[in-house]
Amino acid sequence: MAKVTEAVEALARPVVEAQGCSLWDVEYVKEAGVWYLRLYIDKPGGISIDDCEAVSRPVSDLLDEADPIEGSYTFEVSSAGADRVLRKPEHFSAFLGSEVEVKLYRPQNGRKDWVGTLTACTDASITITAPQGALTFEKKDVAQTRLYVRV
Repeated sequence: MAKVTEAVEALARPVVEAQGCSLWDVEYVKEAGVWYLRLYIDKPGGISIDDCEAVSRPVSDLLDEADPIEGSYTFEVSSAGADRVLRKPEHFSAFLGSEVEVKLYRPQNGRKDWVGTLTACTDASITITAPQGALTFEKKDVAQTRLYVRV
């Protein structure tokens, strides 16, 4: 899937940037038997439905022309969101000091979900400061890390 997302990122990035946005992430996943190609975009002040539409139409045309994906899929463009997933090193760097939720594949100290302040990130691990103290998780054990939004 990495090659699909990389190809789509290369096609989409100039369009996204021409609209005054940044490309946060590209996701190509199968859900309930249907393939989804999702672009997550961001910009200072937030993303509107008009921003999504302004990116969606030209990127859809480019995807039709380049045809980097075999078979059918559903194409979506949306905001990265307030509770955005952190995947890339630059995502973690941008949000050092922010509150995050770390979801693990297997429980650690009896829990799979941890919330704390992101204090460090390396190629191999993520460290947060939680009420329990500093906690370090190996990236191979982490299912997902996302910004935590208190309601």
